[in-house]
Amino acid sequence: MNHNSAKHPGRTISFIVSAILLLALALVPLYAVMASEPFVVTLITRILIFAIAALSLNLILGYGGLVSFGHALFLGLGVYSAAILSFHGIDDGWLQLLVTLAACCIVGLLTGSIALRTSGISFIMITLAFAQMFYFLFVSLSQYGGDDGLRLASGSKFSGIVLTDPLTLYFVSFILLCLSLYGCHRLIHSRFGMVIRAGKSNERRMRALGYPTFRYRLAVYVLSAALCGVAGLLYGNLTQFGSPSYMAWTTSGELIVMVMLGGMGTLFGPLFGSVAMILTEEWLKSITEHWMVIFGPLIVIVIITSRLGVVGMLQKLDARRKNAYAPATSEQEQP
Repeated sequence: MNHNSAKHPGRTISFIVSAILLLALALVPLYAVMASEPFVVTLITRILIFAIAALSLNLILGYGGLVSFGHALFLGLGVYSAAILSFHGIDDGWLQLLVTLAACCIVGLLTGSIALRTSGISFIMITLAFAQMFYFLFVSLSQYGGDDGLRLASGSKFSGIVLTDPLTLYFVSFILLCLSLYGCHRLIHSRFGMVIRAGKSNERRMRALGYPTFRYRLAVYVLSAALCGVAGLLYGNLTQFGSPSYMAWTTSGELIVMVMLGGMGTLFGPLFGSVAMILTEEWLKSITEHWMVIFGPLIVIVIITSRLGVVGMLQKLDARRKNAYAPATSEQEQP
C-alpha cells in the first residue's frame, strides 16, 4: 500500500470560508475608497464591533452553556465609560479603557457571584434583572442625559490616534477582532477552556473530580464582561453617543441571535452571525418597513436547518466532502 497516495483532502470548507471572510473584511476600506462609498466603512465597523461583543457572549453561552439575557449591560458600561469621561473633558483613551475594564470586571464579578449560583431559567432572569437595574440607573442620571442619552464630547485618543476617525476605528476594530479570535482559540483549547466545556456537559462530574467549577465559570464570566466592555468603548466612538438603550434586554437578545445564527460554541460563529444578521437587516430595511416580519422567520429557518447555524451548514459540507473523499482514498489503498 502506498501511504503517500492517501493525502489529506486539505483545509476544511469552514476554515477556507472563514479565511476568505477575514480577507474580505480587511479589504473593505480599499473598496470603500475606490467605490466612493464611505458608508460601507461605518456599516462594517458596526459588524466588527458587534462580532467582538457576540464573541464575548459565546464564551459563556456557546462554551459554558450560560444563557445570559443581560450581556448588553457590559456593552453599555463600555459606551458610558467613554461618554462620561469625555463629558468631563477626559479624552485619554488609555484611561477610558482602564475605567471600562475596571467597571466591567467589578460589575461582572458582583453580578456573576450571585447569578452563577443559579442555573437555567433562574440564571436568565437574574442576568436580565441586573441589566434592567443598570438600565434604569442610567435613565435616572439626568446630568448625563438620562433617557435622552449623552453625546460623546470628543473621541478616545490613544497616543495621538483618535478613534472617531472612521478608517482608524475600522482598523482598530478589525485588529481587536482578530486578536480576540486568536485569544478565544487559545483559551478554549487550554486546560481552563477544557474545564469550562466539560462543565457545560456534566458539571456534577467535574465537581466530583475536584474541579471548582464555580470559580472557573466566574472567571470566564468576568473575562467575557471585560471583552464586551471593550466592544462598548469602540461602539461609543462609532456612534459618538451613549444611550441607556444600549443596555436594554433587546440588545442582549440581538447578541444571542448573532451567536445562535452563526453557531454556538464555534470560534467564527459570532462573526458569521453578526455579518449575516446586520447585512440582512440592512437589506430588508431597504426593501420594506415591515422587515421584521421577514427577518424573524429567516432566523428560525436557519436555526432549525442547522443546530450550529451558518458554521453548522459549512460543517455539513465538510462532512459530505469527507465522505466523498473516503471511498476514493480506500480504492487507492487497495494492494
